[in-house]
Amino acid sequence: MLVVWCPDWPVVAASAAAGVGIDTPAAVVAANRVVACNGPARAEGIAVGLRRREAQGRCPELVVLPDDPDRDARRFEPVVAAVEELAVGVEVVRPGVVAVPARGPVGYFGSAEAAAERLIDHVGARADAECLVGMADGLFAATLAARRGLLVADTPAFLAPLGVHELDSPELVDLLRRLGIRTLGAFAALDQRDVATRFGAAAAYAHQLAAGREQRPAARRTPPADLAVTAHPDPPVDRVDAAAFLARTLAERLHAGLAAHGLACTRLAIHAATATGAELARVWRCAEPLTPAGIADRLRWQLDGWLSGPHRPDAPITALRLDPVEVVDGRALQLGLWQGAHDEHAERAARAMVHVQGLLGPDGVLIPVMTGGRGPADRVHLVPWGDDRTPPAPPDRPWPGALPAPSPTTVPPRPLPVVVRDAEGEEVAVTGRFRLTADPAEVVVGRHPPRRVLAWSGPWPVDERWWDPRGRRRARLQVVLAEASEEDNQAALLLSREDEKWTVEGIYG
Repeated sequence: MLVVWCPDWPVVAASAAAGVGIDTPAAVVAANRVVACNGPARAEGIAVGLRRREAQGRCPELVVLPDDPDRDARRFEPVVAAVEELAVGVEVVRPGVVAVPARGPVGYFGSAEAAAERLIDHVGARADAECLVGMADGLFAATLAARRGLLVADTPAFLAPLGVHELDSPELVDLLRRLGIRTLGAFAALDQRDVATRFGAAAAYAHQLAAGREQRPAARRTPPADLAVTAHPDPPVDRVDAAAFLARTLAERLHAGLAAHGLACTRLAIHAATATGAELARVWRCAEPLTPAGIADRLRWQLDGWLSGPHRPDAPITALRLDPVEVVDGRALQLGLWQGAHDEHAERAARAMVHVQGLLGPDGVLIPVMTGGRGPADRVHLVPWGDDRTPPAPPDRPWPGALPAPSPTTVPPRPLPVVVRDAEGEEVAVTGRFRLTADPAEVVVGRHPPRRVLAWSGPWPVDERWWDPRGRRRARLQVVLAEASEEDNQAALLLSREDEKWTVEGIYG
């Protein structure tokens, strides 16, 4: 990826809107804290995160500017247009950062150095904006390279000495530092399975970034064509306020269509047509699956950029289309707890789950996932909340030796010890040919009194991985037991014989 990065873009956009000179110390403030500052402000000791009063105390002449994402996106549109004149496949990551596949411009201009130099000069000439260009494998590494103005050939070697703070995850960074892990290379050296098991899905994803692997999930696929949504506003849109209302409506329609197919959008293409036949298009790349609010924000920003920017179309917009260029499995957004919509209640539940995980650890909240297997315990896989819910084994494949329906209603977390006896009081065993040595007459579960066997069925042999020393060889038996007392009802049990011992594997009813 080639990434074009405009340093301190929120401050640049805000200063241009307010008429503040580039040499004046300036900072963008939101919620009474500095969220961005320019070079002259940093020279005076201003840093992101400072309170407004403390920042003004360090630099009395500091110009405080309001935070406005719409303004930042609108003023970034000329930069995107300038990059698009030299490279195809432009993707807006966020206002201030735009990415393109490196192969096109590098091949056209002859080298990465020539492409980077041409992009910098062209953006400066067309958009009057300073920028840096970086190249590396994947968006994460390329963005870090752009902040340093580097063209990286060996991405893992480039990332290895960088600090873990580059991951932009304060909680994970604090944890890694307390564990003595200071660099991305040290973090990448950890075993991936250990990271996923101990720290959860978010840390496993960060581990992939630290190792220099492509950050795009493997589940990404091209969506069906009918998922695109189109609107023909009447009257045509030529004002930003009307565009904002239209953005909310289209975003909800697109998200509803994707959710119906179990999908979520990660690359959003916005197309517009004007009354004179002009065509406008822009692609937004998103690090995480987009919510309805995220879709509406990007659409509003783009329409604001088109309608208020220097490249304003010569006629109102008569048609608008949202096209989900790239999608992922929608379970990344769906809670699946009640199989409901992604509404306010679901979001509150998700925050509660994350809070419990913060108190108890990633394994404090587990979600069942149906998977493939032969026994009732084998067919349920528990994963931490927020982890990938892809089953470790396909549940829809044939499993020879699998337990037939119906499945037990209760599966003990640990198999309960049991004794199976015949009419003479001798223990019933299973031969090497999976035959019972005698008919079951009574069963003793744990320390409970013996219960008479009313009916039984089996045994069913299970000989798993017979070629492997770690393979399992066992037999299953279903029994119906009589009441032990007036308070007890009949009981139906699934018993398993392995290593010359009987256990209760499941309970029916």
